[in-house]
Order: sequence, then C-alpha cells, then structure tokens
Amino acid sequence: MTTKITRRDFGRGAAAIAGAAALGTPALAANKKIKIGFVSPQTGPLAVFAESDAFVLNQFQTALAGGLEIAGETYDIEFIVKDSQSSSNRASTVAQELILDEEVNLILATSTPDTTNPVADQAELNEVPCITNDTPWQPHFFGRQGDPSKGFDWTFHFFWGLEDIASANIGTWDQVATNKVVGALWPNDPDGNAFGDPERGYPPLLEARGYTLVDPGRYQILSDDFSAQISAFKAAGVEIVTGVVPPPDFTTFWLQAAQQDFHPKVVTFGKALEFPQVISSLGDRGEALTTELWWSPNHPFSSGFNGQTSAELAAAYEEATGNVWTMPLGFKHSLFEIAIDALRRTEDPSDPASIRDAIAATDYASIVGPINFQTGPVPNISKTPLVGGQWRIVDGKPVIDIVENGDHPNIAKTADVRLIGN
Repeated sequence: MTTKITRRDFGRGAAAIAGAAALGTPALAANKKIKIGFVSPQTGPLAVFAESDAFVLNQFQTALAGGLEIAGETYDIEFIVKDSQSSSNRASTVAQELILDEEVNLILATSTPDTTNPVADQAELNEVPCITNDTPWQPHFFGRQGDPSKGFDWTFHFFWGLEDIASANIGTWDQVATNKVVGALWPNDPDGNAFGDPERGYPPLLEARGYTLVDPGRYQILSDDFSAQISAFKAAGVEIVTGVVPPPDFTTFWLQAAQQDFHPKVVTFGKALEFPQVISSLGDRGEALTTELWWSPNHPFSSGFNGQTSAELAAAYEEATGNVWTMPLGFKHSLFEIAIDALRRTEDPSDPASIRDAIAATDYASIVGPINFQTGPVPNISKTPLVGGQWRIVDGKPVIDIVENGDHPNIAKTADVRLIGN
C-alpha cells in the first residue's frame, strides 16, 4: 500500500527531528515570518498581464515593512515571486518550488488558466492555502475537474464567468444593427476549450439570445495563418467576430482579415484587446474594437487595504511607471488585499488550515468589488462584476469607454457603442 505524504506531513516530521536535535542547545530568537508565494507570467506571450506586478508588490512591501499583526503578534511578510514564463508546465514547477523548497504559508497566482490552474493544483495536492484570480471561473474550476457538489479544500478563486462575458458582449452587440451572425476564434487551450464548450460555454448562451454561431474549430496558439477561419466567416456572412486569444494571434488575424477583404462590423475579443499596448500597435485599426472590461479608473470601488479609489490607483501607477493603467492592475492589487485580509483574521498563522479557514470566511470590499467565497456559483468561488468596453483613439493614444453595463448599472456607462468604421 502506498501512503500519500503531503508537505504538511513532511513538515511535521522535520519539525520533530529538528526539535529532538535541538535539545540541550540554547534557543536562538527568530523573527516570526509569513512567506507568500506569487506566480505570474512575467515573460512569454502572456507577459502583458504581469506588467503591473512590480508596482503592486512595491505598494504592499512598503506598507507592510513594519510587519503585520496577526492574533496579537507581529509577523514579517516576505513575498517570493516566480515567473511562469507563460507556460502551464513551468507554473506547476515553480509552484512546487515555492511549496516544497521555500515552504510558503500561502500561495497566490493570477493571469489566465495557464498559470492559475497548475498552481492551484499543486496547492491542493500539498494542502497549502491558495488564492487566485484573472481566469474566468469555469476554465479554472472545471478545467481542474472540479465537482460542484464538493469543490476544492485549499484553493479559492475570484473573477467573473463565461455567463458574465457572454452577457456583456451580447449586451454590447444588441446596441447596434447587425445580422447577429457571430464568428468564433477560439484556440486549443483551457480558455478556448471552455468558451467553445457546447454545454457550459458560449454556444447555448448565444443561441438563447438569438445569435447564430459560426465555429470553425480550435486553432493552435501562435498560428501564422488564419485564412481558413476568415474564409469560413466570409462564407457564412459573419458580421461579428469574437474570441479569446493572446495578443500576437489577434494581430496576425486582424492583419490577414484586412488583406483578405473581411470587414466585420463588430470585433470583440478577450485577452488581446484588453490592453492599450495592443491597441496602440494596431494604429487606426484599433479604433472601435470592443472587449470585456473587468476594472477601470471609472469603477466605483476602493481598496480596503490603503483606501485608494480605482481612479487613484490608476493615477498612482501611471505616475510611478509612465505606463498606461491596465485591467490586471486592479486585480493584482485585490489579490494581495484578500491575502492580507485573510492573514489578519487567521487565528494561528503557523497552521495552514487556520489560514485556509480565514480565507473561506472572507467577506471583503476590495478595489474590484465585494469578495465573498460563500456566495459563488460553486464552492470557494466569488464572482466579480463585468461590463463592456470599446476603444477609441484620442491624439494617437487608446482610451477605453464603458459602453455596456446591463448587469451592473452601478458602474456607469461613459459612451455608446459604435460600429467599426463609423
């Protein structure tokens, strides 16, 4: 019979051995410390998601320089950062390093299922508390073979879901005149497979709202030829194109669409079109492109950690870095907010189960909205608000407007939807 030995079991054994070896030796006082591991794609095709990492980490490191009070004692907080290199295999490897070598007390991860899923899987396997965000909840939960009747024991996630992005996108499309024929560009990756799932993904949601889907099938990431998809869209009379692709893939597709005389009225993409850097690189062809909008300076939320409003956080980032704010900025800040809030409420930070229980009890007002892991569609999930955005070019610089807020009227619209070319 094989017995599973977890990181916790190993730690208990090592502590016992160390304790026995230390008998008769004068004890040396050591500072109490909490180690927080953090994994994100700082290099590779998803690196744009990690642009705000250093700024947010500096915010929290500076604020926590004097330590964090937990259960009446002060603990130093150490952040240990690992680069997933935009690879799920690498994300799994560095998560193991953080858990087994660094012995972190808590592990955080963000930026698409390529990062969040393997990190959360390692945390679950080794019984280490884990918080993740910036992955739609279905690719994160079902992509890890989650059972809605049981959920997971050690991993917690907050973000919106496919039902939310479909509602925001369709709410955007409903505002303009089209033939309601939608072409889908979905890659063969966790996001693309989740979005294209005939039961849990986009297809039933589009059909229910009167839209016709044209799905030419999954393509391989970093493809250099989208002629087959463009031909299928043209043949079917597609006037709306949607997808969830990394920036290089959208750039290639959009260039080839122009070369092949394909001119849809509405283009709505996740991942690639969420970033001003991508829009800037497209020049005039970035005008009027649409995307889901998870967070912006116009969102009416503030940080429970330092009191910054959404507008103030965006302005501070731009002043410190010279870069334009991006959506992950708010979610990176909120990820550390939730972690620190949970640690503050932990009864015994030396006990992983105590940290886990504090996370599970989270009911917190963050800079991306309220987070409560008891209210999700499945266990340990908290949904965040999502609206629709559209880009316009102002003096050569991209600006995103809020053009759809049907599910969240508390997040005010700032403009009406425009067709491409109008």
